[in-house]
Amino acid sequence: MYSFDETYTIDAFKALLAIDSTTGQFREVQDWTVSEVERLGYKAQVTHKGGVIVDLGGEGNPLVITAHLDDIGLTVRKINKDGTLNVCNVGGLYPFYCVTENVRVYTGEGKVYTGTVCRTPNSVHVTEEELRSTQGDFRTNVCVVLDMPVHTDAETRALGIETGDMIALEPRFTMSNGYIKSRFVDDKACVAVLLNAMKTMKEQNLVPNRKVYAYFACYEEIGHGTTYLPADTKDILALDIAPTGPDQNSEEHLVSIFCKDSRFPYHYEMTAELRAAAKKAGVNYVMDIFTPHYGTDGDASVTAGYDIRHAAIGPGTSNSHGYERTHIDGLKNTYELTMAYMMA
Repeated sequence: MYSFDETYTIDAFKALLAIDSTTGQFREVQDWTVSEVERLGYKAQVTHKGGVIVDLGGEGNPLVITAHLDDIGLTVRKINKDGTLNVCNVGGLYPFYCVTENVRVYTGEGKVYTGTVCRTPNSVHVTEEELRSTQGDFRTNVCVVLDMPVHTDAETRALGIETGDMIALEPRFTMSNGYIKSRFVDDKACVAVLLNAMKTMKEQNLVPNRKVYAYFACYEEIGHGTTYLPADTKDILALDIAPTGPDQNSEEHLVSIFCKDSRFPYHYEMTAELRAAAKKAGVNYVMDIFTPHYGTDGDASVTAGYDIRHAAIGPGTSNSHGYERTHIDGLKNTYELTMAYMMA
């Protein structure tokens, strides 16, 4: 069994969380990833639209292992007459999972303003019935209130804020008794796991059983993170969260091997190989199916037309696309299965 470095994984996760990277806002997180990959002793290649690809060595039958750097978030749709921001989601973010969250608004001129996602009206003491009876909706009654003394659209626009500016949510990382609570466990925790696997390979001079690329994609949350792949790719393995729920087998302490998602089944033979690797290595795993609202970057590669097999694994994670929770054991088991599959 390979040694899981909990300290490194959590430190890398926290470093990634400190970089706001709502989908499309890739430059800073890409640069950090390139720097970390090179510090570990690898050479990084960046894609034109945003993404990092690393050759991990090995020969023949190339496998891409991907985890994504981008986060769900918001963007400015328009500026309201009272100076608040009408917003729309970037990726699968819903009002009920972000109302009262603190945010940062990034302007096209490079300025950053803080604010809060709020219901309108927003005080339960004086508008309880309306708040209880009306569902939150970005179009009508959920906005971003800036931490600035603005009261008109002109005053807000004078700050340099405009339609299309990106809005990032505060991650709020904390860890207790091994439970990791934060926004963007999806997927920065899996990025940290992949980096840990790369660190192990360098430190132990390990060569994978086939050619392997690590692919840190930047557009998974909107569906086109891996629509470009290295030309020789044969298989892709996505590391992504395994949502928990009443009909799910996934559990926060375990790694899930995905059988199917909302688009289509994962490749049956590749999935069987992962299950065999997990059994041989003694990894604590479950098999699971994720419908009706889930997909991974492996799907994006298949729909882009690549003649490849695709599969996915990841840690059981609660409250997906909200304030998420997993356990360090789930990350450890994801790491162990990743290593077992690469090195078998």
